Amino acid sequence: MEFIDLKSQQKRIQKQIQERINTVLTNGQYIMGPEVFELEERLAKYTGSKHCISNANGTDALMLALMAIGIKPGDEVITTPFSFFATSEVISFFGAVPVFVDIDRETYNIDASRIEEKITKKTKAIIPVSLYGQCADYDAIEAIAAKHGIVTIEDAAQSFGATYKGKKSCNLTTISCTSFFPSKPLGCYGDGGACFTNDDKIAEKIKVLRTHGQARRYYHTDIGMNARLDTLQAAILLAKMEIFDDEIQLRHKVAARYNKLLEGIAPIQRILPENTSAYAQYTIEVDNRDSFIEKMKTLGVPTAVHYPIPLHLQPVYAGQYQKGSYPKSELAASRVVSLPMHPYLDEASQDEVVKAVKVALQI
Repeated sequence: MEFIDLKSQQKRIQKQIQERINTVLTNGQYIMGPEVFELEERLAKYTGSKHCISNANGTDALMLALMAIGIKPGDEVITTPFSFFATSEVISFFGAVPVFVDIDRETYNIDASRIEEKITKKTKAIIPVSLYGQCADYDAIEAIAAKHGIVTIEDAAQSFGATYKGKKSCNLTTISCTSFFPSKPLGCYGDGGACFTNDDKIAEKIKVLRTHGQARRYYHTDIGMNARLDTLQAAILLAKMEIFDDEIQLRHKVAARYNKLLEGIAPIQRILPENTSAYAQYTIEVDNRDSFIEKMKTLGVPTAVHYPIPLHLQPVYAGQYQKGSYPKSELAASRVVSLPMHPYLDEASQDEVVKAVKVALQI
């Protein structure tokens, strides 16, 4: 059984992918070819955002966002401790300070009600994470940001295709960043990412920054980076966009069936009524997780843990944060486990997964 089945997806659109790739090979425009700009237009239209600036990966997207707002050493950026390391890594990279706010235990997203108490004169931005595919409470977060004159950057690496109160993820904040890593809801065949914004000046800044700070050929106005999305990956993403809405609906169908089959068996992430999730992962909580994972493996069912160590307890931050400071994140990190989730998970496979869960939990 596949944890994420990319083979079935490729088989479905193999012809379209090959045609797109062949066009790039024929034209020979491998860097910043026409497919890159076609993709950016398509992604902007999909999200409703005015600008999409593609780039090399989701981490670079976050870095470009922070560079665009002028983050510097000593600045503070508020974020969640329950995320992939890139979320805090990019803050630390600039010599800024990650200021963590604990999560809501039911959604696993940052607890918006606890953000304002962490704001100081040094606070320059908030980076909420739309974890597992569900958006955080962006209305509340944006209201706090506006009140204090700071910027909100959505880490939407897992939530492209999700909605919050009828609006698409990647069009909810000043800047949004997503990832096209292969296992994401919309993934390429390598690394890729994008920034989204409705701010013309920020969009232009990010475009310059992603190409060595180059405003025009050999004319550099900023210290930037080489963070371009290559044309082949753009071509692959364009082919995948043709079936993306259908795949999101299939993910919803799989998740709804999981919800029904697992009701009363294991706690699951709560999806708020005003939200739809992209279901990058389908995550439950269990006691004795190591034992559970080993039993599932014996039964032939793959699992994954997103994420086993909260950011504030990572070795690189040793001495900067205390264990017990963010108890909800620490508890979730010790209990969460993700089950196979992808658009092509059939009912028989789901039944096999749930049967294995019951055996592993001795139900």
